Formats: sequence, C-alpha cells, structure tokens
Amino acid sequence: MKPHPDKALLKKLFPSIRKYQELASKHGIGDIFQDNGGKLLQLILLTGLQVIPGREGNDARDEKGKEYELKSVNTLLTQSFSTHHHLNPTIVAKYRRVGWYFATYQGIELQEVYLMTSEQLEPYFTEWENRWNGIEKKSKPSKRKKTGSEKRRKITKGKDINNPKIPVKFVRENGLLLFLAKEKPVAVKPVKPAEKPRDSELAKGQE
Repeated sequence: MKPHPDKALLKKLFPSIRKYQELASKHGIGDIFQDNGGKLLQLILLTGLQVIPGREGNDARDEKGKEYELKSVNTLLTQSFSTHHHLNPTIVAKYRRVGWYFATYQGIELQEVYLMTSEQLEPYFTEWENRWNGIEKKSKPSKRKKTGSEKRRKITKGKDINNPKIPVKFVRENGLLLFLAKEKPVAVKPVKPAEKPRDSELAKGQE
C-alpha cells in the first residue's frame, strides 16, 4: 500500500481537527464528520442553542426550553432542505410543535441563517399530511393523463413519505434573516452526490 503524498498534509492538519472535535464534544456532538456535526456546532454556537441528545427528538432548545428543528443545505449542490426519510403524521405533529432554523452553506462556509415558525411552514405540513392520506389537491378538471407520481400517490396511501423538501427560495422569502455572511466563501468545486466515496460505516441502502 502506497500512501498518497497528501497524507503528510492531513497529518499536519489533524491536531486542529481534534481541537474542533473537542469543542464539538463539549456541546454534545460526538462526531463532526457524521450527520453534519461540524455544521451543527457552528450553528448552535452562533444561535446560542443547546443540542438535544438522541436521534429521535428535536435537534436543539433555547435557554427558555423552546425546541427547534435545525436544517442546513449546501446550495452548491441543491436548492432545497431535506426533512425526514420516513415522514408520517406523527413526525408532522412533532414539526408543528417547534420552531425552525434554516442554514445555507456554500461548501463548508455558512452563508445565511433564517428563523421560521411552524405556522409559516403549515402549507408544507398540510401538503405532506394530505399526501400520506392519499388526498389529492383540488384543481380544475383536466383532460391530461396523470403522471406516474400522481398514480403512485393513491397506491402509497398510508405509507411514509421519503424526505419531502422545503425550498431555499421559500425560506428566503418568508423567514427572518438572523445571519448573513459578510465575506465571500472560498471557491470550491462541488462534488456531486453520485461521485462521493461511499460511507463505509453505512449499510447498503442507508446512504
């Protein structure tokens, strides 16, 4: 096995990475390389929030005990925020009880932070509930043929929805802007998801 020449550079950088992890651990983040841990640390330090331990509950709470969902997106790759890979009415009910922070990044550079209430996001919650229940939007009669996704909506009634999205555009137009980067991010070439190395810690089908 012949190491890459950049191995020496990584070795030089690693003490700083360890310090980053030490700071993250202090705030309840066990791995800065998993689940956007590094970005989560940046967001909670900026907002003063505290991480809520565990994977099933909400993400963070403020000093008054109010809980929040935290969402981030790399706008070099996509223009929408991910939500939940098994979304159902129970998850939607949880979403309605909390506030929402949205952070946009270019690569690893934080660009914007927005705050939204659950009431502002209600159009999406209602849409997702209707999809889960197999209720189609009311619209004017059309002679066009239904698309494959429209046909599947009836077939998949009562089944969890895979990661519905919230557009960045919607958040920018309706959210309260709390932070806007003053410096331009370092230019990076984005890596398409299909070209990323596979995470060796994930089982097949969990990427």
